[in-house]
Amino acid sequence: MKNFIFRNPTKLVFGKGQIARLNELIPAEVNLMITYGGGSVTRNGIYDQVKAALKGRKFIEFWGIEANPHVETLQKAIEVGKSENINYLLAVGGGSVLDGTKLIAAGIASDEDAWDIVLKGVAEKQIPFASVLTVPATGSEMNGGAVITRAETREKFAFGGDYPQFSILDPEVTYSLSKHQVACGLADAYTHVLEQYLTTPGQSRLMDRWAEGVLLSIMEIAPKIKENPCDYDLMADYMLAATLALNDFIRMGISQDWATHQIGHELTALHGTTHGHSLAIVMPGTLRVLKEQKHEKLLQYGERVFGITGGSEPERVDKAIEKTEEFYRSLGLTTRLSEENIGNETIETIAKRFNDRGVAFGENQNVTGDVAREILLACS
Repeated sequence: MKNFIFRNPTKLVFGKGQIARLNELIPAEVNLMITYGGGSVTRNGIYDQVKAALKGRKFIEFWGIEANPHVETLQKAIEVGKSENINYLLAVGGGSVLDGTKLIAAGIASDEDAWDIVLKGVAEKQIPFASVLTVPATGSEMNGGAVITRAETREKFAFGGDYPQFSILDPEVTYSLSKHQVACGLADAYTHVLEQYLTTPGQSRLMDRWAEGVLLSIMEIAPKIKENPCDYDLMADYMLAATLALNDFIRMGISQDWATHQIGHELTALHGTTHGHSLAIVMPGTLRVLKEQKHEKLLQYGERVFGITGGSEPERVDKAIEKTEEFYRSLGLTTRLSEENIGNETIETIAKRFNDRGVAFGENQNVTGDVAREILLACS
């Protein structure tokens, strides 16, 4: 196991009715701005809950943060925040609203251009922010990362910074999500775990078992959620699994591999593919191309998660990859670029971007544009 320093400062406030605690969680003497997406919270009652919880408090609202938040929109929010002397933000929405709010927090605290902050990869200063999560998927409610799109150039990059001061997770808010949103959220969480787990064997028994536990839980609840999407206990497990998948808990002291995520970001930037769906397309291809590198861990994954014990080692590895793709498809997601009418032009564009940037992906320092092309061709 590698040396590491662990700290996750986010207070997780979990359970039904917890939105009512907003007034006590947000400091009294702050200039507050609440950020929202496109308006679904007005239809499912979450907006009314937030307003009721903050009755008597002064605050302003900023609406319109997109799925895959655009820096162009966030720059407008930063201007509003600075002009109104905002010093605290509350994100009410899914991962995109949370990610966008993280950049707003950085932009208000800095004189730097918002896109320059993203390109630098780190926000050195941010005003405090918190969240009410409405779509479990990205883990942004309990981590310091964010991913931002520049619509003008169809680029998408990640940056890191502070963690939310608190995040409210009420499983009942998931009842209004569409089947596709839930499927993408489950795929996102599952893939997050794989990218921290399917790397180097023998690093940590504890991290391996914890990751396998999250994977098995997601696989167990996914078909049940299809049958009963308003079962509180099922949705509570889903919500918490998405948080645990990317809140640093399962990656202490181990190597990671984010090639799938980086390629998926490009698909989203170029085609608007929902993030979790892009991962369901790319991950099987990544495993097929890098199966020799991941051989030992794929054997372990196949045995412990899918119960694959028969056949030669190469056969077991291939079966584990096949079962992974089957799981994504069981969620109702396509897993091939051809199914989304994405072809060679996109593959070559992404390969060129990777070569131009010289991007590295944690354990896979060799994921050049050529390897990215090979992965995408394996997803075709």
